[in-house]
Amino acid sequence: MEIKEFKQIMINNLKELNIDLSDLQLNQFYEYMNILIEWNKVMNLTGITEPKEIIIKHFLDSLTVADKIDKKDCIIDVGTGAGFPGIPIKIVFPDTKVVLLDSLNKRIKFLNEVVQKLELKDIKTIHGRAEDYGRDKNYREMYDISIARAVAPLNVLLEYLMPFVKINGKCLCMKGANVENEILDSRNAIKTLGGELIETKEFFIPNTDIKRKIVQINKTKKTDNKYPRKAGVPSKSPL
Repeated sequence: MEIKEFKQIMINNLKELNIDLSDLQLNQFYEYMNILIEWNKVMNLTGITEPKEIIIKHFLDSLTVADKIDKKDCIIDVGTGAGFPGIPIKIVFPDTKVVLLDSLNKRIKFLNEVVQKLELKDIKTIHGRAEDYGRDKNYREMYDISIARAVAPLNVLLEYLMPFVKINGKCLCMKGANVENEILDSRNAIKTLGGELIETKEFFIPNTDIKRKIVQINKTKKTDNKYPRKAGVPSKSPL
């Protein structure tokens, strides 16, 4: 896709999200897309490889949380994969501080190249598991927002996310359309981890019929030191 066409598609769709980007930011998204397509030829980063699909299902989808972010927030993206939603958030909000956490080192190498080529500042990549870093005093309760997109069922995901968040911070869980049963199954996890369900925002990705939901859970009290449990335990035995 030529850059002129790319920019026009981005501009037209981002109007729906009330996002206005500079030419530099549009260039960063374009370069990000091209790096993703190139790397995906030799390693499996995403099943979405067509430029228009990347714009809609990765870039726009990632930015549907934009109205929940302040420009100076400190954010951790847990299970970031190919950098979604963390890198799009960073491009749009350059003054945020962002940490990208993923358990696969090959993805971290890709992310490091994206960060370098796009000349992004105040963004850090970490290779590891949420259960381990959630216990590390350098990361525990250090973030305004912990966020994840399509990582795990909600009652498992919250044990990954909540330990990273400061009191009065928030977890943003990016989910598909059918999340109601997950929310019901997560009532104990929310209470146990010190959270409060604030809202479930339902929306369509701009100019599509793809429905998504964002579940926001705020942290109202300190998470007990016994959480997160050891690696693998949250998924095998959810709260």
